[in-house]
Amino acid sequence: MSLAVVMCAVTGWFVARGEMTAQVDQTLARAWAPNVHASPQSEIRAVNDWCRGVVTQPWMTRDTVPTVIFADGTSCPPNDSRSVKVTDGDLPVASSGTRGAVARSYFRDGQLANGDAVRVYVVSYGPVVFNGEPTTAAVALSQPLRPVRDALFGLALITTFAAALVIAAAAFGALWLARRALRPVDRLTQAAEYIARTQEPGTTIDVAGHDEIARLGQAFNAMSTALAHSRDSQSQLIADAGHELRTPLTSLRTNIDLLVRSEETGRALPEGMRAKLFANLKAQMVELSTLIGDLLVLSRPLPAAGTAPAAELGLHDVVSRALDRARLRGPSLVFNVDLRPWYVRADTHTMERAVVNLLDNAVKFSPVDGAIDVSLISGVLTVRDHGPGIAPEDLPHVFDRFWRAPSARRLPGSGLGLAIVAQTIRSAGGEVSLAPAAPGPDGTTGGAVATVRLPGSPTPPAQAAPVSSHD
Repeated sequence: MSLAVVMCAVTGWFVARGEMTAQVDQTLARAWAPNVHASPQSEIRAVNDWCRGVVTQPWMTRDTVPTVIFADGTSCPPNDSRSVKVTDGDLPVASSGTRGAVARSYFRDGQLANGDAVRVYVVSYGPVVFNGEPTTAAVALSQPLRPVRDALFGLALITTFAAALVIAAAAFGALWLARRALRPVDRLTQAAEYIARTQEPGTTIDVAGHDEIARLGQAFNAMSTALAHSRDSQSQLIADAGHELRTPLTSLRTNIDLLVRSEETGRALPEGMRAKLFANLKAQMVELSTLIGDLLVLSRPLPAAGTAPAAELGLHDVVSRALDRARLRGPSLVFNVDLRPWYVRADTHTMERAVVNLLDNAVKFSPVDGAIDVSLISGVLTVRDHGPGIAPEDLPHVFDRFWRAPSARRLPGSGLGLAIVAQTIRSAGGEVSLAPAAPGPDGTTGGAVATVRLPGSPTPPAQAAPVSSHD
């Protein structure tokens, strides 16, 4: 902006100088106009009289006198300090020999004999006789430039002062506006520095308006809140994992201490007690290994939005394999199965583990000799058990990590199975829910039903046609 103001000021000064110079030129041209139609005889007398100092011409001023310039470069009056100094550019005009309406003329800046700056109008005067000799001449009329230069100097001072004032006001206004506009950014910077210094996310700033700065503040608040939530979740996960690991580790330590003490004291444990002790150790190691595996699954980052899952797979095949494992864990249960082809894009290992966890949850809560209904129709997988069901107040927490209903806390498990199911299904672009089961067609009531919806197709993906080549 400062450059624009300076350019406008400089341009205005040059325009003013051009206008003032044009006014001076018009004044000089008007001073010569009455002589355009003078007769040759009068012009000859005027030149001779003027050069002898006999008569004063009407176009003579107080500060300057008309100067007659001859073709040979001489001029008159020769000894007047107010006469115009002759330049080489004047000689072609003086030698042209034209007069009247076709007279040759031009304007220039020049000096008087006394050194004063003037604006000069040189016009051809036609053939004349001077001192009895025929020749050609030109007349140089002049106007002092001091008033013009004084006016331009004053204009330059005024323009400079005005430009400086405008630039200073603009700079002050821009600084004020910038500070006012960037005040939220300053608060945001302070909040970011505070978080970096204290390692405590969750700090937010006040946001007002709907501009880009406000959007930046809202994004920062959302990011800070998400970081705080992530940190709280991480702390909670560590605390919950530590609590869940403490139980099998304590049991393992107790059983191992019994074995070590038996060896140290030389008092062998009864064979039945020793077998039971080893069975407990094995079960605790399996529980501990399962818990660590579940934690590793939950610690994996979810795929970025828009990224393709690992591979195309038949969900019905995954459910069929999971059912084989579920039948081993619930040999007395009856599985009513209705599987129809459905192909999805997902990671095979994690998807199979999620379905196994879903079926294990149904097996765990099913009564002895009970039934589990499993169906896969049009991409909707449902697993229903006929157990005690779910209390309404427990429904919002069934997919939380390490959460177990009060009635299930005496059963084996860590509370991570359904959390893994939710994470796996959502990462594949699907939805999962768990709700109390509606009465069945045979009038049976109770139990819970898990519903999984996954995008896919009932037909396998098209296989690329083989490309034949010819030698």
